[in-house]
Amino acid sequence: MKHILKSTCVLLTLVALFSLTATAQKKAKDSKTTFAKEALQPYVDNGQLSGAINVFYKDGVQETCCIGYADVAAKRKINMDNAFMQCSQTKGFCGVTIAKLVEEGKLTLDDPVSKYLPEFKELWIQEYDKDGVRILRRAKNVLTVRMVLNHTGGFPFEISAKRNDVRGGGWSGGAPIRQVASIAAASPILFEPGTRETYSNTGIDIGAAIVEAITGMRWEDYLKKEVLDPLGMKDTWFWPTDKQIENKIELYAFKKDAPAEWREEMAWQQRPYNDSHVFASAGAGLWTTANDQLKFYKMLMNLGVGENGVRILKEETVKSILACSTRPENMSGYSLGLAAPVKDSEDAWFGHGGAWGTNCYVNWHKKELKLWVIQCAGGPQPWLSEVNKAAEKFFAQPFEKSEDKYTGRIGENKK
Repeated sequence: MKHILKSTCVLLTLVALFSLTATAQKKAKDSKTTFAKEALQPYVDNGQLSGAINVFYKDGVQETCCIGYADVAAKRKINMDNAFMQCSQTKGFCGVTIAKLVEEGKLTLDDPVSKYLPEFKELWIQEYDKDGVRILRRAKNVLTVRMVLNHTGGFPFEISAKRNDVRGGGWSGGAPIRQVASIAAASPILFEPGTRETYSNTGIDIGAAIVEAITGMRWEDYLKKEVLDPLGMKDTWFWPTDKQIENKIELYAFKKDAPAEWREEMAWQQRPYNDSHVFASAGAGLWTTANDQLKFYKMLMNLGVGENGVRILKEETVKSILACSTRPENMSGYSLGLAAPVKDSEDAWFGHGGAWGTNCYVNWHKKELKLWVIQCAGGPQPWLSEVNKAAEKFFAQPFEKSEDKYTGRIGENKK
């Protein structure tokens, strides 16, 4: 009898777990709207827009638009599983890894960077005297973890080893993360840490080097173990497979009154994309797909819980250091590798964009999300104002709430 009761309890437990998993993994309800498609179709028809992906999400209801081509010449239609370079959207992934370590008590945002990377103990600021002669002076302020993650550390956009005017530089080459940090520490910075803001891939790479120092792992391996794999992001990595490259979204430059022009590569992203010259970069470099990117941003929107029910971060962690600015109040908003409001509100969005035109932003209060994927090799994007109008129409709709709820129970016992 005891054996029967034990077996019954095990069976009921498995059924309950399966039920939780099924609930957490239930997909969003189709909105049945076509606001984005209607806005974009004229630009696809005249050839100015080669192809794009747009997603609107509102509390369990989703409009998905895949329009045009990933490859115009081959007439290969664009879809949610096409690989693309998300460039600076990589920064948010670094922010999440730092947030995890803060949550686990392994660092604080106001720790000196030199606590983990000793070479940052002494920094020099490049200035000019009254005759325009370049001089150096020792920095007075202590460089902190928060500063390198929110672009107030004083570092240039990229270090010399990642210049885009030499073959192998940029986001498809450069140097290992720990080496990037060492070069940055030995190079002059632009201003007193914490006093100004300047957009810097270098600072984010320094943040990744801190993760490596604390965990003893390469940053990209830690990211894969703690974020990508738990969220089921199987198509996101720094080295896309040959198959992914064959199926990627091609680069196109905007041409006024003419079809978009195909570009083979960009200076910051040079072929080949997956050989031994490629190094991981936390500032920009992750390849992904629209389906995978949704998994990451829906996790942020749902305050740390992935659409598969796995909890990556605690609610308060997302609210306090990712969804809201970590900069001084006299500066514009930015958190940890993510553009975020200075003060949170019900209408506040946070997220990030990438150099080739991609972006994704979420509102955790209203459970709303906007995702845009394009591989733009230059020129304006005149259709964006129309996409914004489409978003207003979508979010104004009185949709019936879906059962697409995020329990946050699976894996939560680890926290």
